[in-house]
Amino acid sequence: MKDFLLRSLMFVPGHNERLLNSAARSKADVLLLDIEDSVQPSSNKQLARDKIEQYLREGYFQKYAVFPRVNDRESGHLLKDIHQLTIEGVHGFVYPKSKTGQDVYFFDKLLETIEYEKGIKVGTYKIIPLIETASAVLNAQDICKASSRVIAIAFGCEDFVTDLQGVHDDAGQSIFTARAMIAMAARAHGVVPIDTVHIKVHDLEDLEKNLIVAKNLGFEGMLVLNPKELPLVHQYFSPTVEEVNGAEEMIRLAAKAEEEGKGVTVINGKFVGPPMVLQAKNILKKHTLIQAKP
Repeated sequence: MKDFLLRSLMFVPGHNERLLNSAARSKADVLLLDIEDSVQPSSNKQLARDKIEQYLREGYFQKYAVFPRVNDRESGHLLKDIHQLTIEGVHGFVYPKSKTGQDVYFFDKLLETIEYEKGIKVGTYKIIPLIETASAVLNAQDICKASSRVIAIAFGCEDFVTDLQGVHDDAGQSIFTARAMIAMAARAHGVVPIDTVHIKVHDLEDLEKNLIVAKNLGFEGMLVLNPKELPLVHQYFSPTVEEVNGAEEMIRLAAKAEEEGKGVTVINGKFVGPPMVLQAKNILKKHTLIQAKP
């Protein structure tokens, strides 16, 4: 399976040429070309599908991973969305309102049917389910394992707080548990946890506070609303020079320990064992993806 660099996943309204052009010049890792909430009224949804198809055909988004956010299964738009956009240049889809694993399984089979119909290899299109209800948080593990297409799950905090009938407080108390549960569910099933958007897009100081929490919780990337957020997001979700150097040293020390027939040891004052080696490999893998980014 292709490895995706998933530090920043930026929403772009699919019907808005100015924002599509801006996105094509951005530093985002992934473009989430939206056909759902930001495309209103519903008469604009066909315009969004056509614009996305046009921009992809004309090569605007060649250097990005592209995941359109489709409409949910009860919208009446989902089949049109994926039938038109299962095309070259699209890597998968963000699937909203996925409350259970069955929702994701349904979407998987829908994609499979279209792949058969179009003669595309089954499994080509990946899925990033949005976790945006209380039910989805509680079923996050089932959602992660409902389809082999699922490469990541992403938290949608605004819909979640509304569904919870809670209050989106400045301290983030109402979403902290959900964030932790989503990160743990994703890691337990080998998919990438993506944190929610930062609503106050012009408050970069508050964004940095959120990024510190996100990284501590285990998130690997973040949903983004505005390009001005990208430098900070990339800073926090990229390994530092010290982390890369430390990882390379850990791999060297692990090789030396293996030569000496030791699984766990201390070399040059450093503890060397399987968890540290795995973490070092993950750091170097991400560093390689960043270095290879166009």
